[in-house]
Amino acid sequence: MTRLLTPRWLAASGIVVLAAVVAIAVLLRSPACAAPPSTSAAHGKATFYDLAGATGNCNFKPPADGLFVALGKTQYSGGLSCGSYLDVTGPKGNVRVKVFDSCPECTVGWLDLSRTAFSRIGALSAGVVPITYKAVPNAATPGPLSITFAKGSSQYWWAILIDNHANPIASVQAKGPGGGWMTASRTTYNFWIIDRNTGNGPFSIKMTDVYGHTATATGIELTPQRQQFTRVSLTGRIASVVPASPHKKPTSRTSSPAHSPSPASSSNAPAVESTLLPPPVDLAAAAAPAPTKC
Repeated sequence: MTRLLTPRWLAASGIVVLAAVVAIAVLLRSPACAAPPSTSAAHGKATFYDLAGATGNCNFKPPADGLFVALGKTQYSGGLSCGSYLDVTGPKGNVRVKVFDSCPECTVGWLDLSRTAFSRIGALSAGVVPITYKAVPNAATPGPLSITFAKGSSQYWWAILIDNHANPIASVQAKGPGGGWMTASRTTYNFWIIDRNTGNGPFSIKMTDVYGHTATATGIELTPQRQQFTRVSLTGRIASVVPASPHKKPTSRTSSPAHSPSPASSSNAPAVESTLLPPPVDLAAAAAPAPTKC
């Protein structure tokens, strides 16, 4: 049976500080924090849902191809799985999906797919189908790494959303002109926060995934709500050129007001290109969240 259409609300609590690791297996050793799906094939079941809102709990806009998945608490792993990819095989075939959302009621092995993704592997009339699935290291992305500062970000506190990284991100560091590296903290809603005086930038942002790959984006301007496309990638595999306009909005929900493309990037920040992409909430308005168990 198809899971009921329910809004997925942004969870404005929880910060999980993660050190750089070289494999997902390392995370499996921690009893307090679950791990994302493994690269080894596993058996489970799939259902589908229609997105009720502009984003999932990972705060990404829906992929242009409509192929995404929500994971249960254990495999969502406090936001660590966000942005990674799974290959899912069902009765009709297989599909690659982006981890985009959390599914509160889903247990380990229960994948809640988008309607489009589910239709690739099973009949919609079935509602639930048996599957095998596995994580996909170094999956191709639709563009290079992108970085978006949350609304309310300033030199005294800021939060960033990173997209197009494909592999789970283990750590994020940033530094401004003449400064040292500052370590960001991950939230369960997939933003990375630095709660200190950072200066006004522009910043270098260094990202390390769970396999030890590192990419550093330079010239990142402290401009809230503007998606800045960098010229670097963690995986080295970019499937297509990033469009110069915001992502299309799904038709299965109430649309929010449209936004116009941003002006061209300034000449003093040649490493990025930008489009307007507002996060759904003002994260700065929330009190500093307490640590959350995965």
